[in-house]
Amino acid sequence: MTWTIVWVGFVTAIASYFLGCINGAIIVSDQFYHEDIRKKGSGNAGLTNFYRVYGKRHILLVLAIDILKAALGVYIGAFLFRWQFDQWTLGKYWAALWVVLGHNYPCVHAFRGGKGILCAGTLLLLLDWRIALVGFATFFLLTALTGFVSLGSVTGAATFPVTTFFVFREQDPKYLMFAISLLTAAIVIWAHRENIQRLSEGRERKFQFHHLEKKTESNENETQTE
Repeated sequence: MTWTIVWVGFVTAIASYFLGCINGAIIVSDQFYHEDIRKKGSGNAGLTNFYRVYGKRHILLVLAIDILKAALGVYIGAFLFRWQFDQWTLGKYWAALWVVLGHNYPCVHAFRGGKGILCAGTLLLLLDWRIALVGFATFFLLTALTGFVSLGSVTGAATFPVTTFFVFREQDPKYLMFAISLLTAAIVIWAHRENIQRLSEGRERKFQFHHLEKKTESNENETQTE
């Protein structure tokens, strides 16, 4: 039994991690713009920075890549854990942790990835609709009220372990799932530590809807200083 736990956990972790390493923003910026998104704008390989730098063109492709990789990783974990231990939900949680790690710290991209919000949001939907509802409502409400995507992201991530505890309080292993959700949320929040610092100093940039048809040299210089 012990060796079964080890190999199922290991296979799930490796598969989910490397799926997480598939970064939509990096792939699309390279294939369509012949640039590295991590050298543009805020330097983050995430959806928000991609939109700020390139506008809405190809944004759906970035979304599709990151959503599909998260879904595939989670269901690999779910099927393996149910097959061996009849633990569908625990398998999802374990895989979700490693997908987020792969997204934020991809070994194939020098451990410089995104901040895990789009990826984590997809994972919430796959884990439980009630957890997703609280997380998404918190994110959209705070972002709409303040204009700060980072504030909505951090607060939304913080709801994850809380909602996990209450939703699965009568399902074992509830404490293990809570611990995994706490670690996952911590990884996402840690990725936003610079945003938190800027928020505390009043320097964080608010989100604005726009579409960049052409990038002038002045636009690029302005973007790269932010």
